[in-house]
Amino acid sequence: MPIRVLTIDDHPVLREGIAAMLSNEADIEVVGGASSAEDGLEAFRRVLPDVTLMDLQMPGMGGLEGVRALRSEYSGARVVMLTTFRGDANARDSMAAGAVGYLLKSALRDELMDCIRKVHAGGRYVSAEVCADVATHLGNELLTPRELRILQLLFEGKENKRIANELGISLETVKSHVSRIFEKFGCHNRTEAIRIGIRRGILNQLTP
Repeated sequence: MPIRVLTIDDHPVLREGIAAMLSNEADIEVVGGASSAEDGLEAFRRVLPDVTLMDLQMPGMGGLEGVRALRSEYSGARVVMLTTFRGDANARDSMAAGAVGYLLKSALRDELMDCIRKVHAGGRYVSAEVCADVATHLGNELLTPRELRILQLLFEGKENKRIANELGISLETVKSHVSRIFEKFGCHNRTEAIRIGIRRGILNQLTP
């Protein structure tokens, strides 16, 4: 029996492209597609695929929440995040949510086939570029929930005083948190911190 694949992505051109790429594979068959995580859950229930390719960033329920919801209902679901976003935080959060693969949309056709076959066989698959990102930051101290919130507010362009008022903390406490963010990121100003947060996928998960 061929490996049955479901694609969940809000871009129809990408879903159609994947279906076209897989159409010539004797051992792989696309059995459905959906444009949102919510619709993807319904599609999964109907077709019960062997492997699901899910976009990380989608309107409404995002990919991370979609994986969690899917795995809570079908613990054996084999989900691969298929995304344009690199970054160790994106990959780490996806695997923690229950994904068994993390593949970039820029991947070549052969890599997509290899990924599908490996995760169907019970393995895990992470793009080489993303593995390099994870290795680079392996062992780095993670931001605390409060630091994550402050990083998001920095990204929104808010000054320290406004952040203090919004969070109900002192200005000195905000400055201390910002300094810790700089220290953990190895940077010296908020522009660098925001750039690093975006590159690593931390801000991708915090902002709409």
